[in-house]
Amino acid sequence: MSDSAPFDPSAVGARSTPKRVSWSARDCMLYALGVGAGTEDLAFTTNNTKGVTQKMVPTMPVTLGVDFSVLKQAGKFDWARLLHAEQRVEILSDIPVEGEAEAFTEITEMWDKGKAALIVARTTGTSLDGTPLWRSSAGLFIKGVGGWGGERGPASTSDTEAEATGPTKTITYETRPEQALIYRLSGDYNPLHSDPAFAARAGMDRPILHGLCTFGFAGRAVLDVVAADAKLSSMSARFAGPVWPGDTLEIDVRQSDDHTVRFTMRGRDGKDVLTSGIATVR
Repeated sequence: MSDSAPFDPSAVGARSTPKRVSWSARDCMLYALGVGAGTEDLAFTTNNTKGVTQKMVPTMPVTLGVDFSVLKQAGKFDWARLLHAEQRVEILSDIPVEGEAEAFTEITEMWDKGKAALIVARTTGTSLDGTPLWRSSAGLFIKGVGGWGGERGPASTSDTEAEATGPTKTITYETRPEQALIYRLSGDYNPLHSDPAFAARAGMDRPILHGLCTFGFAGRAVLDVVAADAKLSSMSARFAGPVWPGDTLEIDVRQSDDHTVRFTMRGRDGKDVLTSGIATVR
């Protein structure tokens, strides 16, 4: 009996049941540590440093309220054959370091890639008084579930404008051997990033780092380049290759104007691991 079958395109628009989510100052600090922040980033990693007001790393909403159980409404598939292909996050309002929201995840796009499908699942978080707080969209490439006769879709759902030609600043970060074990404590318990047997099923020699962890490292690099008082409005990127805990990350950041930053990230052997990166700031 097959573990997967072609998806049902009528699942576009399907929503998860809205749920209440909350986060604390401790959650914000743990996420910051998970994306490599440390003693030089006390606004993100501490909550009682004299003269320093704690802040949330602005990419943290990608961890809040996501409910991929909605994907089951598209059809049956093997979760070991799911790859995170793209990610976008939009920060719609200032998000406090302690708070509550209501969130739901919706299937917004579904593309037939022949032997695979690309499905976009968007999570929206709204404060309890009705203020929109964030939207995060995950592009998920799933093998074995294409072939229903649908459109192939665009080459990428990421921004496709020409890259900036301004000067490039390269930010280098070292990941820790236990980086994935720290990051998973923010809620992404996919065994691909912790269980050697599951990683082997997915074709990896050992567990790899979460794509969203590298996304958070890239967000830190963007903040390192723009003005100190700037705030992230949106950020998106494509995941181009795996990263293993302990790898060195090099992020090339180009600020084309006061509000737009483009970036790429290289990992082991200088290979691209994040491409088509674009962030907007205010």
